Amino acid sequence: MENIQYIYPNKRNGVNPQIFGLWLGICGITMMFAALTSAYLVRKGAGNWLEFHLPSPFYYSTLAIILSSISLYFSSVMLKEAKFAMYRLSLVLTFILGIVFIYLQVSGWKIMYSHGLDIKVNPSASFLYAIPGLHILHVIGGLICLIVAMIHAFFLPNKVSEKRLFRLKLTSQYWHFVGLLWVYLLIFFYIEQP
Repeated sequence: MENIQYIYPNKRNGVNPQIFGLWLGICGITMMFAALTSAYLVRKGAGNWLEFHLPSPFYYSTLAIILSSISLYFSSVMLKEAKFAMYRLSLVLTFILGIVFIYLQVSGWKIMYSHGLDIKVNPSASFLYAIPGLHILHVIGGLICLIVAMIHAFFLPNKVSEKRLFRLKLTSQYWHFVGLLWVYLLIFFYIEQP
């Protein structure tokens, strides 16, 4: 479908309230994780800090979240082109990769735990449970949005509409944000390890 424009329902003074709310939430989440990584640096500087390398599943999970963003982008393209089978398949693939991401994160925690890095052992380990744990909660929020998107994909008529594109755009913006947030966190943890 060519030249389809997004219609922003309830648009007032040039600002759509749904997009504004989404980006307000994204700003709040960004500030929270900036504060947590700052607290990590401050606490590390205070001493009594165990140095250890990130378990490999954290790196593999990064690949899963990046691939999920690519598949969600592909899903948007397929919806615009009215290729509904590929649109649905890409949405399902995005959801599965989101589950794989969480599974790999939990696998990383299990490796840490098996090496004696319990959440109570040292503040350094506590941060590596708390920060990714909070991120996983935001990924779960994204998975809920993807479930709604899949319900629309499988149960609404095969029709491209501005409203449908707009809903998928909101979901995509949030999902890409959580992906970028994890990439930032991984780089941060990688730089901070010995």
